[in-house]
Amino acid sequence: MAENGKATRLVDELYGRHYALVLRRARWFFDGDDAQDLAHEVFVRVIEHIDGFRGASSPTTWLYAITTRVCLNRLRDDKRRKRLLADNFDAVPGTNSSMIDPAGLALLNQLWKTLDEDLAQVGVYFHLDGMTHEDIATLMGCSPSTVRNRLKAIEGHAQLATEGTR
Repeated sequence: MAENGKATRLVDELYGRHYALVLRRARWFFDGDDAQDLAHEVFVRVIEHIDGFRGASSPTTWLYAITTRVCLNRLRDDKRRKRLLADNFDAVPGTNSSMIDPAGLALLNQLWKTLDEDLAQVGVYFHLDGMTHEDIATLMGCSPSTVRNRLKAIEGHAQLATEGTR
């Protein structure tokens, strides 16, 4: 019972300190009520998996990863994916628009629905967030070489998609 009380306090603390961060991240993918629903869904996941948080990363890093995963899962199931990314690309704070041209963004929009979760996450972190291989590796709990391999796999999917349109 004492462990349950400790977990409840931790969830309450995470919600109080980091809800705004989670909501901001969700708004990169969705707007209005959808973003708020996703932010709440993130904290449902936190409640379900609080025992899995070992403190190996910061709470912010852990929540950022959960939020990205929840948003990508929603996008994967949502036919609005292409329109939302195209509409919101320029509004995403911190997006390095020089990293990707409109044609590249259109290709990424098509790829998100075909990539497995790990590849899609790496793609978002690298192509939209402009994160380094090392930062992505830290966030995802893998090595930088794994990140490089996943980016190469994304390139392979992109090449196949490009060849299919010729």
